Amino acid sequence: MESFGTHDGPGIRFIVFLQGCKLKCLYCHNPDSIETSGGKAYHIEELVQMALKMKPYFGKKGGVTVSGGEPLLQAKALIPFFKRLKEEGIHTNIDTNGRILNHFSKELLDDYADLIMLDIKHMTEAGYITLTGMPNKEIAFNLAKHREESGKKMWLRYVLIPEITSTPEILHALGKHFKAYKTIEKIEIQPYHKLGIHKWEALGWEYQLKDARENTEEELQTASSILKNYFKDVKIN
Repeated sequence: MESFGTHDGPGIRFIVFLQGCKLKCLYCHNPDSIETSGGKAYHIEELVQMALKMKPYFGKKGGVTVSGGEPLLQAKALIPFFKRLKEEGIHTNIDTNGRILNHFSKELLDDYADLIMLDIKHMTEAGYITLTGMPNKEIAFNLAKHREESGKKMWLRYVLIPEITSTPEILHALGKHFKAYKTIEKIEIQPYHKLGIHKWEALGWEYQLKDARENTEEELQTASSILKNYFKDVKIN
């Protein structure tokens, strides 16, 4: 849990991190949330009461964000949770990698998620496999298409790794793919960092991007300038 989150959706957020993810992104800063085992079980009403205690701080924009891990792995359980939040007038948001689009996730997204933040990993299949360890980047694009067709709000998130996801060709491909989308309110550029290395080491896993460097200010501004050709709001986090 995290209270007073300011980088996981609009306004001040109460953030619930769920255990389990089918991807193993090389830059993941929460690798301890990848394994589907572990975590702590909470009753839905317990989480609702936590959110209600935070509600006075939400204002008009804030609310609850569910992150992970990958929240849509637990879409069936999130439906009654989000339903209760909506009954209490609380804004709901899901931070997702878009790998799961089934009956339960569609119901959750269509009926109860005011916003989703979709993580775009890479624009080529080879790059996607290298970064995530899984094939088929189109699954995330299918979820984006579904969200667009629903007419409900969406943000994109994109980790900018020098020479890996930062080339002009890839950034233009990203922009061109989504330029016609009307539900995308903004795209957030996530500068690459190594803050999660110690977690990888604690798990006994090898961190394979040790040689990758952090972005220069010029690289961040260049990426922002390119993406502004396609998106109405580009933010560097």
